[in-house]
Amino acid sequence: MRPENPADYPGNPANQSGGPLSDQHRQDLSQANQQARNILRAGNVAKFNGCVASIFAGLSLLSALFSVTALCVGAGLVIIARNEFHGRKLLRWFDPRGTQLLGWNQVGFIALLVAYSLWSIYTTLTGPSPYDVYIAEHPELTQMLGPIGPMYTTLTLVVYGGVIVLSVIFQGLNARYYFKKDKLLKAYLRQTPDWIVDLQRASL
Repeated sequence: MRPENPADYPGNPANQSGGPLSDQHRQDLSQANQQARNILRAGNVAKFNGCVASIFAGLSLLSALFSVTALCVGAGLVIIARNEFHGRKLLRWFDPRGTQLLGWNQVGFIALLVAYSLWSIYTTLTGPSPYDVYIAEHPELTQMLGPIGPMYTTLTLVVYGGVIVLSVIFQGLNARYYFKKDKLLKAYLRQTPDWIVDLQRASL
């Protein structure tokens, strides 16, 4: 069993390498750093996702005065963005709660986008077209373009149907990526001496 502390290695006094770490310690640390970099790359993904969610949250909240739906979506995106940044912080501390939070946060992101898209489709199918009044005042548009109502309904179904499909694919792949990193992180913590993990945390 590998000792947890460098000083516990038999036959490797510090004066052999001229420093507190022996050559074996340095090799172990180098290998651990390489493995850690592979895990911590997920933090860059989380930072990107958090920034994107923050931008869309801001845009949604700007229109919240005119739409309750926009307010709900904006609030949901604020939570998504916060979880991405918080999960990144935990991940960089080698805390498995970070990868779990990031993975489930993407699942929640899917739920938010799907719910919004389904609500938009429902209101389009059951409510009046926003162009009805304008068309009534300009009947020549119907003569030029044909019935606009069915066109608007079809376009809505295509757009929000696409949002559903793309969110399941993109956010689903993100969730899968985070959960894979979760397995790597837990294996890393089991195999790596505590002194190395503590040193890596201190260097962040």
